[in-house]
Amino acid sequence: MNNSQKTVAIGAASGVVLMALSVWGLSSLIQPIAGMEEPLARIMFALGLNVVAALPLFVMIATVGNSRFLSDAIDPLKHKESKEMEVDGHVVDNTLQQNFVFFVGTLALASVIPPACTKVLIAVTIVFVVARLAFWLGYRINPLYRAPGMSATAYMNLGILLTTLYLFLF
Repeated sequence: MNNSQKTVAIGAASGVVLMALSVWGLSSLIQPIAGMEEPLARIMFALGLNVVAALPLFVMIATVGNSRFLSDAIDPLKHKESKEMEVDGHVVDNTLQQNFVFFVGTLALASVIPPACTKVLIAVTIVFVVARLAFWLGYRINPLYRAPGMSATAYMNLGILLTTLYLFLF
């Protein structure tokens, strides 16, 4: 493994560990949510949390738009983007992809989890937002440093999907 691969591997592993510990810790601290007996109530709750999860995406999109407006890159066909603008564009693309998986996963999970576990939806939403901001900041510092935020988000989404499949099938 070269140094770049080692940096990404260490970052990715630390992102997964921090994500898992954060979801577990927050889920332990958050009190059960009242009124979540019906699947529809849990799905509606998850929809509201997805609005929170979409806020970083909106900020990222606005950042790209404002950067373009205030520079020669206002015409995207001229290819006058700065390095930061290119990074922000990549971050927006990936965050939209991760938001889509998170959206589908959390709505599906909300439909099958026990009412007492609805608090997990709050925990994963908080971790999702923090991980996306860490991804953006890390990418801005050095593209290799995006790994903790990327792995935290991607593996949490995978965990949500696998948990949903398990609860749905069994």
